[in-house]
Amino acid sequence: MPEKFIETPFPLIDSDPHASRVIRYFRPSDYAVWAGATGAFPGALYFWQMADPARTSLRTALRLGGFLGFAGGFLLAYQRSSARFWGWSENKQEEERDLAELSQRAAEGKSLYGDSPQPDWVQGTAHRNSAYSQLKFSTFPMVNLVNHPHHGTDPAKYGVTSSELSKDSN
Repeated sequence: MPEKFIETPFPLIDSDPHASRVIRYFRPSDYAVWAGATGAFPGALYFWQMADPARTSLRTALRLGGFLGFAGGFLLAYQRSSARFWGWSENKQEEERDLAELSQRAAEGKSLYGDSPQPDWVQGTAHRNSAYSQLKFSTFPMVNLVNHPHHGTDPAKYGVTSSELSKDSN
């Protein structure tokens, strides 16, 4: 199946970034969104209790609400960071950081996106399952945990030659 290429307002950095890269590229605003969601969920439960008091203790509900807010806030921050990788929102910082990081890996002779012990068919399946999966976090939260060569960008911009590419694919 051919890869979909979507016209975006900002340059595409990676169509299927590894989870560790997405988390490493979090901005302070992503952490603020995460913290806000973590506090907003139990806060909403508390104010709801004030508006319509119940005779039960809120302790368990607030703990569960804090956990759900933490998990939901993380997924929201992850989705925001992924959107910058996809070029859907302003990504100048990520673009510069990506260029420096992957150019250094290419200069050191390492594979751009890391080596994987998985066979090619597993890497391809992992890519097909996780590409743009951040859009369906509400249904099934899935992230890319497999290093693979399918990222929708031209490796030549990092200084990788065609002979190195053929060597990596074998």
